[in-house]
Parts: sequence; C-alpha cells; structure tokens
Amino acid sequence: MKKFKIYLLVLFLFILPFSLLAGETECPTDSTCIDNPIDATSPEQFIGNVINAVLGISGSLALLMFVYGGFTWMLSGGSPEKVSKGKNTLVWATIGLVVIFSSYALVNFVFTGLSGGSTTTTAATTPPS
Repeated sequence: MKKFKIYLLVLFLFILPFSLLAGETECPTDSTCIDNPIDATSPEQFIGNVINAVLGISGSLALLMFVYGGFTWMLSGGSPEKVSKGKNTLVWATIGLVVIFSSYALVNFVFTGLSGGSTTTTAATTPPS
C-alpha cells in the first residue's frame, strides 16, 4: 500500500503537471518538428505554468479534504471523536484554501510586478509573437 501511495504521489507531482502543460503547434509540411512539451517560450512563463499546476493540484486536494471531512462527520454515528475529526478536517481544509488563494494572489502580484504589468501567471497565456 505504501508503494502505491508513492507511485500516486509521483504521478500527481511530476507526470500530470507536464502533461497538462503540453500544447500543440503547427509544423511546416516539408520539415521535421519536435513539439514543445511545456508550451513556454520564456523561463517566466514556464515558472508561472508550474506554479499554476501546483496550485491547481493543491486546490483539488483541498476539495477532496472537504469531501472526506464531510463524509467523516456525516457517517460518525454520533461518536464525538469522529465528529471532532470531521470538523477538524473541514477547518484545516478551509485554512489550506485560504493559504492557496493567498499564495496565488502573492505569486500573481510578484509576476505582474516583475514583468511590468504586462503578463499574468495563467497557463492559458499565449506566447508573444
């Protein structure tokens, strides 16, 4: 079971973000092209894409913790320990979401300040022509 958790962690932290960042580009018909798997034309854009992927995964994990805490509370059967466990899970998931939103706002503010206000850290940002 421990190996399965490690494999799942590796999948979510390393493989999945890069597959989400992959994009398609057009290639001339008479040449051989290699697709850019990270779809970033600058280091700033790459770092922004990685940060967005990490924050998206963190938000998804917070949602899962909300569901887990709710089920724990609802299925506690009146047991004070399980009710307390469910409430604590919901409280800590809320604190985690506040931290995630604050970190996104801070990263967005820093990247906007560093780039002179012309770009954001969203993964959907189109590269400059």
